[in-house]
Amino acid sequence: MIRISTIFIAICMVLVAASLGLVLHSVAGISGSESAIVALTALTFLILYNAVSMRLRDRSDVGSQIADLSRGTADLARQVAEFGRRLAAVEGRVVSANSAGADRIQAVVGEINELGGLVKQLAASVASHDDLLASGIIAAAPAPASSPDSAAQNELPFTEEVAAPAGDKPAPVAATPPAPRSATGAVAAEPSRAQPQLLASIKSAIEENRLDIYLQPMVTLPQRKVRFYEAVTRLRDENDEVLAADDFIAIAEAGGLIGRIDHMVMLRCVQVLRRLMVRNKEVGVFCNVSAATLGNPTNFAQCLDFLEANRALAPSFVLEFKQATFRNLGPTETEHLAALSQRGFRFSIDHVSDLRIEPRELADRGVRFIKVPAALLLDPRQSSTSDIHPSDLSDLLGRFGIDLIAEKIEGERAVVDLLDFDVRFGQGFLFAPPRPLRPEGASATGDATANKAEPNSSNGSHASNGSGRPAPVAGPATEPPPRTTGNAALARRAAGPG
Repeated sequence: MIRISTIFIAICMVLVAASLGLVLHSVAGISGSESAIVALTALTFLILYNAVSMRLRDRSDVGSQIADLSRGTADLARQVAEFGRRLAAVEGRVVSANSAGADRIQAVVGEINELGGLVKQLAASVASHDDLLASGIIAAAPAPASSPDSAAQNELPFTEEVAAPAGDKPAPVAATPPAPRSATGAVAAEPSRAQPQLLASIKSAIEENRLDIYLQPMVTLPQRKVRFYEAVTRLRDENDEVLAADDFIAIAEAGGLIGRIDHMVMLRCVQVLRRLMVRNKEVGVFCNVSAATLGNPTNFAQCLDFLEANRALAPSFVLEFKQATFRNLGPTETEHLAALSQRGFRFSIDHVSDLRIEPRELADRGVRFIKVPAALLLDPRQSSTSDIHPSDLSDLLGRFGIDLIAEKIEGERAVVDLLDFDVRFGQGFLFAPPRPLRPEGASATGDATANKAEPNSSNGSHASNGSGRPAPVAGPATEPPPRTTGNAALARRAAGPG
């Protein structure tokens, strides 16, 4: 655009010079050469004037631009200086905050170290007092602690009412003095009887309805709220002597009576479950089923018809089998388990002897609970003999929808160690022993049966049911010995080894 305007001005200058020469030639009579000289002179003057004027105009434009640039540079310098000042202030604050934070951290570390020393001193003091209390309890015990089972019995000064809602904690009441036990853990009521006599007692007990149900709670950890009950079967003979499941189940299976026992057990378990669910819909009952019933088509068909009629209770009614039963399933047993699973019933495994467990296979068969003895979980040798470390077993089972239940818990130290294994449920004499249920309208003579001693664990027990209202044992009012709590165990863990 500037080049076009320059050419246009030059053309105009040439035309003006030519016009001036023509005018001088025609008006003043000047010759052509003189008029040409005058025209060139005028053209030169116009060129010089144009150059000078353009130079002056460009200088004024450049001057204004330089002034604008100077102002912009000054503004930029002021902004850079402001940013520098703010950055310096921020750096100063960061340095002061870091120094203050370091001082606070040092103070907190010092306080933590001091508290750690105090906790260790407290742990040592509590441990010594706990040992003194334990030695005092052993010295004051009425019966000598001749076996681990009798020692565990002495640590059970409380029980609970089995009819309490499933979300309540066991309520302390007076405990019944434990009966003496033999080395095998069975109740030492009388010398062992001959098998024919015991089989006759079992038949008589079944016909006269002398199968009693005992309930032992399963609690959540660490809250210790009752979530499930396991039904444990006890049989009373003609002399009202109580026989544990380990004493008569094998003979009942050999005599072909286990099917009738299992059917009575399921009937009473359902009755108890209905009574418990009136107060709490989340309660559940574990009912033991023998391998003989599972493999006998006739007996199983009778039980299946009864369970089909009570299919609405399937989410809260758990059928429990031994680990050996699941490991030796035949075609008939597998088909029967599938029939129960199709009707919505869930299974539990007890009598676990090792931790070689296939959770995927068990979950596919309908297993939702596995009960492992606490001693087996806490045994350090299991980490080398099993495919998974016991501390990871709960997480592994949980990925397949199976809950791990630690049973046979008899001390607070075991509870503290099991919490490190993320075990959600616990069962054992530490929380409550199995308590009997009596039918409504039971006579006062039935109290003698309630005062019988219980086995140390529900393992090996067979499920049973009471058709009446659950009630605790009415034992003699004795002053229970003081029981050590878990504070000493926690203190020892805080103090560490040594």
